[in-house]
Amino acid sequence: MKRSYLPVVFLLAVLMLNIIFTQYMVHQYFYENYTNTIVAVVINVILFPIAFLIYKKGVNVND
Repeated sequence: MKRSYLPVVFLLAVLMLNIIFTQYMVHQYFYENYTNTIVAVVINVILFPIAFLIYKKGVNVND
């Protein structure tokens, strides 16, 4: 059986977006742009379950 690396690529992309938006959130909070900070937090809260679902559905740890 051939292993599919597509879920791994999607997981890495989502986690990279999570890191980017976390950095953006810290930057906006430092410069007191609180509405942008809230938007980045909401995006992070949405991205984490997506990453978890990709991990559970596509990445088989025991293979």
